[in-house]
Amino acid sequence: MRAEYDVAAGDFTRAGYASSAIKKTLKQLGVSPVVVRRVVIAVYEAEVNIVAHSYGGRITADIEPEGINVTLADTGPGIPDVEKAMQKGFSTASKEVREMGFGAGMGLPNIKDNADELRIETEVGKGTTLHIFIKF
Repeated sequence: MRAEYDVAAGDFTRAGYASSAIKKTLKQLGVSPVVVRRVVIAVYEAEVNIVAHSYGGRITADIEPEGINVTLADTGPGIPDVEKAMQKGFSTASKEVREMGFGAGMGLPNIKDNADELRIETEVGKGTTLHIFIKF
């Protein structure tokens, strides 16, 4: 089963739409609440990163018998230093984003903590793609 969602840059009013829709689908499929929670945290954090840091992107969720694969691809500035970006508390969020309560530097660490597999592809000036897999 595949679901796709477009994510607009800067649209914090819709941030979380995809993660909520995925949550609803997983609950309907009877996926364990513990797993659903992990998926929602990982996807929400990545979704907010697209809204806050990119020029827009797309989320593709593939639900399979063994787990869920989520690909989050954006166009944007890319991540100059992935290792640094993975450190808890490191943030490149703008002042405006921080004033809205986002940009605490926990997005990528939270994604990593909740994913069974996380792969990051990024190119400065082009964009970033996250590949997240979470087992059922």
